[in-house]
Amino acid sequence: MMVITQQMVFDTLNMFAFLAAELTVLFLLISYLVGVLQEYIPPSRIQSILSSKNGKGYVVAGFLGAITPFCSCSTIPFLKGLLRANAGFGTMMVFLFASPLLNPIIIGLFAVTFGLKVTAFYFVIAMGVSIIAGYLLEKLGFEKYIKPEAYIAPENKGCGGSPCNKAESVSKWQKIWYSTWEDFKKVLPYLMGGIALGSMIYGFMPTGFVASVANGNNPFAVPVAAVIGIPLYIRAEAVIPLSTALAAKGMGLGAVMALIIGSAGASLTEVVLLKSIFKNKMIMAFLTVILSMAVGAGYLYSYLF
Repeated sequence: MMVITQQMVFDTLNMFAFLAAELTVLFLLISYLVGVLQEYIPPSRIQSILSSKNGKGYVVAGFLGAITPFCSCSTIPFLKGLLRANAGFGTMMVFLFASPLLNPIIIGLFAVTFGLKVTAFYFVIAMGVSIIAGYLLEKLGFEKYIKPEAYIAPENKGCGGSPCNKAESVSKWQKIWYSTWEDFKKVLPYLMGGIALGSMIYGFMPTGFVASVANGNNPFAVPVAAVIGIPLYIRAEAVIPLSTALAAKGMGLGAVMALIIGSAGASLTEVVLLKSIFKNKMIMAFLTVILSMAVGAGYLYSYLF
């Protein structure tokens, strides 16, 4: 029976406060920047760049994800912007998979911690699976599992929700902010609920337990690590150092790879946030892709290295 200590409670509350503040700022900032981009880059331009009818669109979406320093949660406002710009469904999914997995922070830490060979392996797997998954999900017709309201931009309610005497007095920057704030209010319950669950798991799940069930002698260590990684929300800055510590405690290196992909690719908070955009079947497909990528990469890593 696990004994709940004061330190566990402190870690949980500290993580909740940190994530709530960080993700709130990130969501508002990224949503606002997306709104600004849409002012200067017409939807038709984004649609042409990320067009599913053009095979290059998938690769462009993957590299767009790789150069954006987003975590799994902060990818969501950018995804909403792509939806409203009528970008191709397949390319949007490539971006959704690739952005948190291939952001520059993770790649940089990977190179420093594990070396260039392992980093190249990780990059090829994450990029390749993201592109293939986006293509297949589009061909299989999963676009129908996007909620209709996800395409609708929030109504501009004018001056802080009060009618304005002169609409012209509201600048375009204020209009973008009003739209951003309306978006944020819609996802706030999902955001806080996911952060609360993730923080509790973070605070009450001992690293020693994770290492014990995912050690190199356990043939099921890789899938166990992949599954554990999803609810164990870990920021990009922490996932690599934590994985190194777990490896030192006895976790197999293949399981470490699976944990990194599971935790970086699909946090519990992101899954909850996606419910504001996707229907359940689309969320299940998303989780299936991330888990398959994590397990496949883990076993392949164990075999090759």
